[in-house]
Parts: sequence; structure tokens; C-alpha cells
Amino acid sequence: MLETRPGCIGLDEAGRGPLAGPVVAAAVMIPAGFDISGLNDSKQMSQEEREVQYDRIVAGCPHAIAMASPEEIDRMNILQASLLAMRRAAEELSEGLETPYEHAYVDGNRIPVGMDATAVVKGDALIAEIAAASILAKTFRDRLMVEYASEFPEYGFEVHFGYPTPPHLEALKAHGACAIHRMSFAPVQALLQLELF
Repeated sequence: MLETRPGCIGLDEAGRGPLAGPVVAAAVMIPAGFDISGLNDSKQMSQEEREVQYDRIVAGCPHAIAMASPEEIDRMNILQASLLAMRRAAEELSEGLETPYEHAYVDGNRIPVGMDATAVVKGDALIAEIAAASILAKTFRDRLMVEYASEFPEYGFEVHFGYPTPPHLEALKAHGACAIHRMSFAPVQALLQLELF
């Protein structure tokens, strides 16, 4: 059963596991009177359910969405890039609020450096603000990868969203890495090393 944290924000990210594309984070504050029924951990929802809730959250809640690029992921590692994206989302949301938020709740077991926040393992199934952030981050990232699919049609990003599925790995072998691949990730690195010989 989800609980709200009035005056606080929830933070979550999407896209730690893929071989391509940015990691996307969202920050959400749920105002009094917002109906939280239908919110859930985004991974437990269908795409259709996420789309419906995404539109409701965007229309009814103060929110912000931010990213860390594949280049940043390669430079600092995926954990640090995820925390960076969450800090960016929190800062952007904070700038748009008339009254500062009281506290941040972050999904997982790590918090961004310098933030007054609490890490909550499986928080997207416990705290409505985190659940809402997980829906925004996942849906926004999926839409972004569909856009990338038109730019790099040979990889099938609109189907697997950059995750290391067999068709994606086959496309990597056939076409090599593209501009949005994470060069530091093991399957991409292994392929690049093969190309050197």
C-alpha cells in the first residue's frame, strides 16, 4: 500500500541496465488531493498503464525530469551517473517550487551527494512520490529510445529500449556501436575489442 509524504519529493531513475541511451531520473511532489490510486512501481505496470499515469502525474504534480548522457555514464560509471541525474531532477524541481520541499526520498540504497534525503529500498512500491517518479522516468526514457530508433533504425531500440537482448547483441555484432552506446559496458567493450583484431 503506497503512502504519501506531504511536502516531500520522490526520486527514481530508469535505465541503469541498458547498453545504450541515457539514464533518466525524475523528481515528483504529490500535492494534497491528488489521487494516488493507480500509482505503482513502474516495473509492475503495463506500458498502457504507465502512459495513463504519466499524463496524470505531469498534469497534476510538480515534477522534473533529468538525464545523464552515455558519455557521462562512461566517464563516471552508471551508479554515479544515476545519482547525478537524480540530483539534477531534484534541483530542477526545487527551482520551480514556491516553497522548498522538506525532504527527498530516493529509491534504492544510495543518495546523491549533498542532498538531505533518505534512501528507501523498493521505495517505488512503498512511497507514492517515488512510484510517481519511477513512472515518469521509465515512460520518458522509453519514449526517448523510440525517438532514437528512427535515428539508428538498425538496432531495434523501439523494441528493447537499449537493454542487452539477443536481437540487440546481434545488431551490435552486425553494425558495431552507435553514438548512444555506452562504450564502458562489458558487451559493448567486448565487441569493440573484437573489432581491434
